[in-house]
Amino acid sequence: MKLNYKRTVYVGFAFFLICAFWQAYDTIIPLTLTNKFGLSQTASGVVMALDNILALFLLPLFGAISDRHRSRFGKRTPFIFAGTVISVLAFMGLSFVDNWQRANLIELTGSSEPQTMIAFATAATENSPLVLIIFIAILLLILLSMATFRSPAVALMPDVTIKPLRSKANAVINLMGTAGGILVLALGIVFATSKEENATMSYTPYFLAVALIMVFALAMFLWKVREPQFAEQMRLDSQKYGIDESESAEEGDRKLSKSEKRSLFFLLASIILWFMAYNAVTSKYSVYATNILKKDYNLTLIIAQAAAVISYLPVGMIASRIGRKKAILAGVVLLTTAFTVAAFVREDSPDFWMYAMFILAGIGLASINVNSFPMVVEMCKGSDVGKYTGIYYTASMTAQTLTPLLSGYLMDQFGMTVLFPYAAVFSAIAFVTMLFVLHGDNRPTAKHGLEALDIED
Repeated sequence: MKLNYKRTVYVGFAFFLICAFWQAYDTIIPLTLTNKFGLSQTASGVVMALDNILALFLLPLFGAISDRHRSRFGKRTPFIFAGTVISVLAFMGLSFVDNWQRANLIELTGSSEPQTMIAFATAATENSPLVLIIFIAILLLILLSMATFRSPAVALMPDVTIKPLRSKANAVINLMGTAGGILVLALGIVFATSKEENATMSYTPYFLAVALIMVFALAMFLWKVREPQFAEQMRLDSQKYGIDESESAEEGDRKLSKSEKRSLFFLLASIILWFMAYNAVTSKYSVYATNILKKDYNLTLIIAQAAAVISYLPVGMIASRIGRKKAILAGVVLLTTAFTVAAFVREDSPDFWMYAMFILAGIGLASINVNSFPMVVEMCKGSDVGKYTGIYYTASMTAQTLTPLLSGYLMDQFGMTVLFPYAAVFSAIAFVTMLFVLHGDNRPTAKHGLEALDIED
């Protein structure tokens, strides 16, 4: 039983384009809102939180809708195609509105000097609020269109991958997503979007490059992925290896048992808790590093991301040997250890300690992410994979919406040094809740005869 890595990479192109978009969105939109429209950090934060708020409702909805959809192209592919096309067109439209506001600033100030334009950004918006209204309206269209296919895109992996190989496949999908994000970061370097002299630049060429990346990824996906055939092959492989796929839609509804419902509840609680821990650090570390450690935060975060990337495939393979639950618990231990030790690192501590802790955190998160999603979909029937994918992302989005607010409030009340103890506590509680998860694990079986010589599961 071997994972078809090439086919999984092709399926991963959908997640690749999603992550490419979000990397560009999270990088550029806050700059546009503050530098060109003159919004406060609070107002900008509210706008940037819209995607997480919408995701709480829309990801489960469109996941469930795609579960029930039937077409000759499959259940998920039509959503991926339509959502990407609308998102790309709206994304380019957003750049034209951005240029409109830039032209208003130049007309108002008679200058294209960034600091001058930024100083008059609020006045320009007050003079012509219609531009901001149109910008927000297009932004909402983009968020809606992205939400229509995020759950279907991720749900496609378990649709076409047999149960024991889903952790490995999810590792490949995560790698594809990371590659999309890294490529867009590289584009940011090429277009120098972070330079001070480009603070009010026209983003149209950059947006066009990102849009072309998304279109290329969609074209590769449509060219290489034959969803109905892949899904049928998965069904036949499951029969061949005697794997229970009784959850298929043709065999009717299967209700979760009380024990399975309890496991799902504790698993979702664990997901919320460890994302509360990790995202508090990633969203506040730049402030913490600047004010407490007096160090550059960029390298530390890059190290954490690199550690996660390197770990994706190994932790997927390890999980196929020891089980997903044990792999997740080990990841939570690494996460808790990293945050606990990091709480004692100060300005005069060697840089090595913080680098080492972020490496541990990156490995820990990789072990968690690769295995937690397959555990969620393992408990559902095949006709509900999209719905359960949406539920998984609703849990993670809930944490990502709440934790910056809660951790920020505590840092205001008790000082910035509360950040890492906060993260360590939530991570430790996640270990406890994960102990109560009794379903959704893959259970490796012993091999016999010549099969024992095959190191691939």
